[in-house]
Amino acid sequence: MSLALIRARAAVGIDAPRVSVEVHLGGGLPSLSIVGLPNTAVREARDRVRGALTTSGFEFPRRRITVNLAPADLPKDGARFDLAIALGILVASRQLPAQGLEDVVFCAELALSGDLRPVNGTLPIALRCAEAGESLIVAQANAAEAALASQAVHGARHLREVCRHLTGKRRLGRASPRQSSAAPSMPDLGDVIGQRRARRALEIAAAGGHSLLLSGPPGSGKSLLAARLPGLLPAMTPAEAMESAAVHSVAEGEFDPTDWCRRPFRHPHHSASARALTGGGARPRPGEISLAHHGVLFLDELPEFPREALEALREPLETAAISVSRASAKIRFPARFQLVAAMNPCPCGHLGDKDNECRCTPSQIQQYRNRISGPLLDRIDLQIDVPPLPAEELDTADVPETTETVRERVCAARARQMDRDGMPAAALNAALTRQRCRLDQKSRGLMKSATRQLGLSARGWHRCLRIARTIADLEGHDRVTSTHVGEALAYRERLRPSDIAARANHPARP
Repeated sequence: MSLALIRARAAVGIDAPRVSVEVHLGGGLPSLSIVGLPNTAVREARDRVRGALTTSGFEFPRRRITVNLAPADLPKDGARFDLAIALGILVASRQLPAQGLEDVVFCAELALSGDLRPVNGTLPIALRCAEAGESLIVAQANAAEAALASQAVHGARHLREVCRHLTGKRRLGRASPRQSSAAPSMPDLGDVIGQRRARRALEIAAAGGHSLLLSGPPGSGKSLLAARLPGLLPAMTPAEAMESAAVHSVAEGEFDPTDWCRRPFRHPHHSASARALTGGGARPRPGEISLAHHGVLFLDELPEFPREALEALREPLETAAISVSRASAKIRFPARFQLVAAMNPCPCGHLGDKDNECRCTPSQIQQYRNRISGPLLDRIDLQIDVPPLPAEELDTADVPETTETVRERVCAARARQMDRDGMPAAALNAALTRQRCRLDQKSRGLMKSATRQLGLSARGWHRCLRIARTIADLEGHDRVTSTHVGEALAYRERLRPSDIAARANHPARP
């Protein structure tokens, strides 16, 4: 038989479409050509495969070898097809039987010695194989990752092990997932002294999945608070864990099976570019917003980020996804992240600090704040000041609530939202928001008055209602009252240009 068909799978975003590796041995001068839109890494497989076959004790056919990766219009990249190409040559040259290959997918890079090396994106491949009822053979280093999604995964260290498995001489054992048995260690909220209002905002953000902006002078506890948000969030569901792990799997060197079910906490430096946040590249890879899928994206020193990078966050905050368009393909990555940002109130950081004089002019303060556009601010649900702590509070004997205590309330509120709507309050659409947040006359009047005074947009109006819905859920109330609305409006503080000069001369209240 001079024709062989081996199954493999490509990587397109977090999808893994099926690829048929067709190998034909024909007459003519000895050569090996690969067709089917391969990139450089795929074309170089001919040298890796040749070396792996000869050093493993197999004969490399001295014939004209044509490898077709079908469908031909699907771009192929990476070294994931090495193992399938090598096996196809062995089957086509009758060094390996063709029986038993119909429902097996192969995915591994080959070393010149015949060793199998890991590749990126194994988890999405395992997911698609499980859906199609196919078994999967990967490098041993990828076996624990792939076993998270499929029970029919076999890991091998060498090409000869794969061949012995296929001929039945020595079967490969099924891989088992490797997960951490210990609970993840999270920073405790009890470490945060004082800052009752900021702690309350953090609890609301965790309960409803709301975005949060913390503004305050250096050392007031903004980063400390943000780092404690993942510990307050409810445990990931199996579906959420699988989606998050699939995104990390396609990112180069990002996935660790021991992090299974741990909510991501991404903390990029403020020098990060727009592409680093949103993803992209010649071979599109997920950016920070996708790596934070079902987790937290913390942007410290928010005004110091490039304006282009910040503006790129606007659409994902609304749609929970990001589309990366290139000439060859348009790839969509999920991006349901919870944004937490921190910033100083002015360039020197001491605006509103009664113990440190602010030397910034009103124009400098305004220019600093203008680095964050109004449309982006309008998409951040909770916006609060984090004032410096007075010495009396730093030396207090009061013991703050721990993460475990607050997390119980958060989980109870989130459970109410999931039972009622199947989603956290922050994800409600406009129609469902109006239905779940029916206002009485007093609450409606309060909202109208606040809209005129704060200049709330229609988006801001609905975001206030969702915050009020979360506050009501935290208190176990079925209806949203004026008390809930009033507290929600207090978290929509937005510094207007006319207020800057006044605040530059009058410190913020502690």
